[in-house]
Amino acid sequence: MFVKVCGLGTAADVDVAVAAGADAVGLVISRTSVRGLERDRAARLAAHVPQGVLSVLVVNDTPAADAARIAGELGFGALQLHGTAYQEDDFAVAAGIFPRLWRATSLSDRPDTRVGAYGEEVLLLDSPQAGSGEPWDLSLLESGRPRGTWLLAGGLTPENVAEAIGRARPWGIDVSSGVESSRGVKDHQRIRAFVAAAKEAAAEQAAS
Repeated sequence: MFVKVCGLGTAADVDVAVAAGADAVGLVISRTSVRGLERDRAARLAAHVPQGVLSVLVVNDTPAADAARIAGELGFGALQLHGTAYQEDDFAVAAGIFPRLWRATSLSDRPDTRVGAYGEEVLLLDSPQAGSGEPWDLSLLESGRPRGTWLLAGGLTPENVAEAIGRARPWGIDVSSGVESSRGVKDHQRIRAFVAAAKEAAAEQAAS
């Protein structure tokens, strides 16, 4: 089970997520998100991520070409274009600059749920209110579950992630607000508990 912990804001956040066993960490550059980082801070944190753990730049209001250039200049491993502001043409432009792209969307937007439909290597399905911590109706996946490298996000917590994995059967999962003590502030114990619960659930599912 691939686990990404997103919206990190400090070097200590990165260290805890990595030590807990996270496969990827997400750093946000956004004018509208409480988790948004200034470019210099994002660069320092990206450089702090050790080899073997994927650093993902997450954007929702930066033009795709600019985001791709930033991801390359700051040394990120992947770029996540998040939301309906980014269409297929945006992915094509970004791919010409920075090839490792993730596409994040919500089923409420009636997206193409084929992994790679926009040229991305990973698809992430989030709640309609990204970053809100609100869970969404996983039964919607019964008629449109993606295949391949896709992540489940939205409303996941250490308490419910095992059930969500069992129902949705994703390739990976993503968490942000579900491991916070207050909005935008990561709780290190919850990060540890989340990663442990996700990995354990995936192991039990594989063994059954």
